Amino acid sequence: MSEEGIKNGSNSTPADEPAKAPLVLAALLIAAVVCNINFAAATVSLPDIGESFDASQTALNLVGLGTGLGLAMSVLYFGAIADRYGRKQLLLLGMVLTVLACFLSAFAPSVEFLILARVFTGLAAGMAYPTTLSLITALWADGPKRTGAIALWAGIGGMASVAGGVIAGGVLAVSSWHVAFLLSLPIALIAIALIAAVVPSHVDESDRPVDHLGGILSTLGIAFLVLGVSMVLAPGGAEFGGGLLAGSAILLGLFFWRQKTAANPLYNLDVAGRRLFWVPAVAGTIAFGSLIGAMFVGEQFMQNVLDYSPLGAGAAVVPAAFGLVIMSPVAARTVTEKGTRTTMSIGYVLIALAFVTMLAWREGTHYLLIGAGFFIIGAGAAFVITSSSRSLTSSTPVRKVGMASATSDLQNDLGGSIMQALLGALLASGFATKFADILKGSGEKNEISGEVTRALQASFASAEHVASQYPREADAILEAARQSLVSGALAAYLIGGVTILIGLAVVRFALPGKERELELREQYKREDA
Repeated sequence: MSEEGIKNGSNSTPADEPAKAPLVLAALLIAAVVCNINFAAATVSLPDIGESFDASQTALNLVGLGTGLGLAMSVLYFGAIADRYGRKQLLLLGMVLTVLACFLSAFAPSVEFLILARVFTGLAAGMAYPTTLSLITALWADGPKRTGAIALWAGIGGMASVAGGVIAGGVLAVSSWHVAFLLSLPIALIAIALIAAVVPSHVDESDRPVDHLGGILSTLGIAFLVLGVSMVLAPGGAEFGGGLLAGSAILLGLFFWRQKTAANPLYNLDVAGRRLFWVPAVAGTIAFGSLIGAMFVGEQFMQNVLDYSPLGAGAAVVPAAFGLVIMSPVAARTVTEKGTRTTMSIGYVLIALAFVTMLAWREGTHYLLIGAGFFIIGAGAAFVITSSSRSLTSSTPVRKVGMASATSDLQNDLGGSIMQALLGALLASGFATKFADILKGSGEKNEISGEVTRALQASFASAEHVASQYPREADAILEAARQSLVSGALAAYLIGGVTILIGLAVVRFALPGKERELELREQYKREDA
């Protein structure tokens, strides 16, 4: 145990795990469940939200993106604050603010307010979610027990995302989308009580000052990046989105300059440059982002094209949860026996196969093909997330483990936000373009007002609204909307599949084999000592 850890309240290094380990792990997993359920509630509710507010596809994308955006933009800053001022304390604060965020989302009076409430939900999750992994790393010694705990964390978190969608779908079947945003409320209250009672405080934390300027730059830079990607491909959003991306490049450039020159950098670039850190970080970002993006597009495809109910669409992705939970322990054993490169490669091959099945989805597609696609992508994500999170935390000093856990969450949330934004923008762009072609081919474009044309091209929910105003043409409008959504979904899945192949190449050529990986880990330990 370091002197720094002793000073911050820790009196011994755990041989394997903390006292009351099952209860401590349960508390951390329940907190992770709260954060992941909050992601799912919005995704399943999007069609109902669109109808309620007559929202555009771009606005719906931002509702779905809001929680991931809030979390992604804040995890680096909050991770450093937790390392310095108390991981348990920030976790509790995040849970308390989550309770408030539930009410703000549930009673949002407009789609704009709902977007802001979802971002606030993400900020609360940014305090809580990365801290759960930081505490696992600080409280469990490096070895099979920590790897097993991380595998459980990855599997249970992913399962919660899917289960949240199912429960939200059930709620929507009997109530409104407002109630769906209250699902995590009772679980958050349980988490608060359990964390306060059993989770140790101030174990091997840092006493160095936090780089607040670096934190602000990283927060704004990541926010501009995610929003820029979501807007630049949306209809009419190229100029604004391009400006956001340019601003992001400047802010992130300043952030990295700051990290090179600051006495106590927020993000240690020497650690981040390690092969067992940056490669798993990039690979995990691509893999988990593809999972989130595929589910985001898939939910809308199933409800709007295949006519699934919200409950049916939520239940349809349950195989992804089974894939995550069943394969997470297998992934933990594989990464211990075969190393990170082999484990990640298995995951990437499975995810690529899942995208192949999704490219075959059309109107009338049987559920067996849809369920198979979700199961395979969940199984692949289990291999990638488990091996990546383990590699990141094992390559970082425990005193700075907030950096590793924040990076792990950035994989999930920045990757999820960017891929959801990218695939959502492709969905919106493909929808608008295909609908424009249909209108042009019908010969009726000149007979339809510009306002109605824009409404038809805005989103499926908007097209449904127009169809309700023109009963005689309703069937034709809805069929055109379905064709347009299929076109946009296929474009999104194609780009997702290509991205996965790029990620697989990074894993195979940049990660070392098992023997070299073990040598590098020993080298990192000597350097950190």
